Amino acid sequence: MIKLSNIEKYYGTYHALRDVNCHIKEGEFFSLLGPSGSGKTTLLRTIAGFERIDSGTVMIGGQSMDGVPANMRPTNMVFQSYAIFPHMSVAQNVAYGLRSQRLGQAKTAEMVEESLGKVGLAGYGDRAAHALSGGQRQRVALARALILKPKVLLLDEPLSALDRKLREEMQSELRRLQRSLGITFVLVTHDQEEALTMSDRVAVMFEGQVAQLDSPQALYKRPASKRVAEFFGAMNILKAEIIKVDGDIATTQIEGLGVAELAIPTDANAASSFCAGVRPESMTILDDAEQAYAKETAATVTEVEYRGELTYYDVKFEGSDTPVVVSMRNTSNRKLREVGQQVRIGWESASAVLLLDQN
Repeated sequence: MIKLSNIEKYYGTYHALRDVNCHIKEGEFFSLLGPSGSGKTTLLRTIAGFERIDSGTVMIGGQSMDGVPANMRPTNMVFQSYAIFPHMSVAQNVAYGLRSQRLGQAKTAEMVEESLGKVGLAGYGDRAAHALSGGQRQRVALARALILKPKVLLLDEPLSALDRKLREEMQSELRRLQRSLGITFVLVTHDQEEALTMSDRVAVMFEGQVAQLDSPQALYKRPASKRVAEFFGAMNILKAEIIKVDGDIATTQIEGLGVAELAIPTDANAASSFCAGVRPESMTILDDAEQAYAKETAATVTEVEYRGELTYYDVKFEGSDTPVVVSMRNTSNRKLREVGQQVRIGWESASAVLLLDQN
């Protein structure tokens, strides 16, 4: 549906987008994820036609968007602020984009009610926009965007103003809506959990570049670099020395853990340096002497943080000064460990991932 090729964008001397290449599939829920200033909103506005690029090509539905203004593109956008007109009714807000089509009152009313029904606001047309809750205003903004039947819906952090509970509800609502409509959604977010929950694929961006584009599962389990790993959830980073290489597999000595055979990142070259990453939940504090694991490492508990469902333990491995976090689910038969206690950490080669040591 969307093909971005060699996109470059400058604001004066500031290089906002750097050789961005990205394909977004038809009917996909796609997210642009990154910290503030990473270029994700600029890229979204580039797709929408609100920003002119210095070089490169934007194609939507197989058609070049070169010289095509925003109002002529098969896209519509939901802004972070919703941009709801408070002096208008819900129906007037939703119908705003139809004004130039001269459809007639009856047809307009029919389309407004249809669009409100899609977002769960059927019958709300006569209500004053200023009297709506935050979640309802967000739905009105969605209905207004969908009434024009775009091929692509662009969402610029539309949930950031909502409280946590409502935000989680709207994440599920948006995902269900996208599946039912079957159109392409492109979401900008800085929230890793939101990207994990909602997306088919995610492009992680830093400093105007796409660092990795993959499924949420692959990004979490197999990040390509240290930077992506640390941004996409908690990750323990340990020194790693490659002992030998056999094809795309490296026998690796991991600080504190020992030897593991790990896949070499696809972007690696002869000059690459590496480290190893291990998620806190991928290691286990073994309960008793009978419990066996593929690999075991002795450690000392240095900190305990109880969070209800989970307990997070800071531990130090023998022969290593690097602090490591291990998370354990608090089941009824699992006892809490104490600071200073000696423990055995169980892990497997599949628990670790070899990362490009890039910042």
